Amino acid sequence: MSQEIQNQDSPVQSEVKSDRQGRIIWITGLSGSGKTTLSTLLDARLREGTDRVYTLDGDLIRQGLNSDLGFSDEDRKENIRRIGEVARLFVDADFIVIVAFISPFKADRDKVRQATEPGRFLEVYLDCPLKVCEQRDPKGLYKKARLKKIEKFTGISSPYEPPGSPEVTLRTHERTAEECVQEIIDCIKKHS
Repeated sequence: MSQEIQNQDSPVQSEVKSDRQGRIIWITGLSGSGKTTLSTLLDARLREGTDRVYTLDGDLIRQGLNSDLGFSDEDRKENIRRIGEVARLFVDADFIVIVAFISPFKADRDKVRQATEPGRFLEVYLDCPLKVCEQRDPKGLYKKARLKKIEKFTGISSPYEPPGSPEVTLRTHERTAEECVQEIIDCIKKHS
């Protein structure tokens, strides 16, 4: 006697049904804007619906793959170029890859978008005021930058160029992390 196995979707599976087409969710914003918090929550939510999710976090990549790079403008550009290449490899393998990097220069983010198949790059801008990011300062970096112990710190002594037209803009200082993640998931559904 054979039994039929019914495939029951979890709540997120029915929300974000993987079409097995990878995509990049590029989360950008100042240090302290919530990139790591949101990418961690988003990763967990998406894993409820698909096992093909991977998160590239700026701090971890800087310790490994890009440990040879500093923080000059040229090194920052190379950092984002390499991350874009790695992310596209994941996309080719049909992963949803979450990229959580300050990525301060618009042109560098735009290059990754242009090198990615249309519709597979979703930019999420965490629009959080510098003052709030400094108050959060989870790593004490703003304090060090203000004391000139860190040179070329984004938002203080080095510019941050906001995206021109991101798919999602989140004011993380006005909304909960869960609300922000839901808006990203809604955007993924819209572009699936």
